[in-house]
Amino acid sequence: MRILVVEDVRRLADDIAEGLRDQGMAVDVAYDGITGAQKVDATGYDVVVLDRDLPGLHGDVLCRQIGRHEDPAMVLMLTASGSPGERVSGLRLGADDYLAKPFHFPELVLRVQCLARRRPSARPRILRAAGIELDPLLRTASRAGRPLRLSPKEFEVLAVLLAAAPAPMSAEQLLEKVWDENADPFTKTVPVTIGRLRRKLGPPEVITTVAGAGYQIRRTGQGRC
Repeated sequence: MRILVVEDVRRLADDIAEGLRDQGMAVDVAYDGITGAQKVDATGYDVVVLDRDLPGLHGDVLCRQIGRHEDPAMVLMLTASGSPGERVSGLRLGADDYLAKPFHFPELVLRVQCLARRRPSARPRILRAAGIELDPLLRTASRAGRPLRLSPKEFEVLAVLLAAAPAPMSAEQLLEKVWDENADPFTKTVPVTIGRLRRKLGPPEVITTVAGAGYQIRRTGQGRC
């Protein structure tokens, strides 16, 4: 899940980003509206957590710009005012949800997860392939009924592979979807995470390495190529 946080109060923006990363999400940050618009144009986000009163480009303007994209991100608008009139005006601008400051962080996480699930191009509610079942909302995964204990990044990599199955996903695509803009493109993080996933999934191996294409989930559950 790829998220953009656009918030001019740097400490708050960084705290939101760090908290969402702890949930396994890939999170980018912009501290003004102009940078936020540039990032939205360059990257396909699932959800934008958008402060309303932004320098450079007001959050209202950015919200309308996001809505004009071909496959727009869902927008969770943050504001210091939670009055009914403010909520209505924010939703009329195209925001998909509205949360007043100060907020309870677990509620923000749940709202982000729900918005990502509601996105028209979102994954199915439950992901299944090769005897693996993964619930992105409840954050549970199992294989042949056996619960899997996965780290947040292992969980997200598995979710991306299941959603794409049987098509392969390259290391670069996994970096883009599971990590964030600060990820080193030359890092060994992806193969290391795949290796840990293979061990936790157990035999027979279902994550196949496809030469020149990346990794895929084998629906048949047979061995690795």
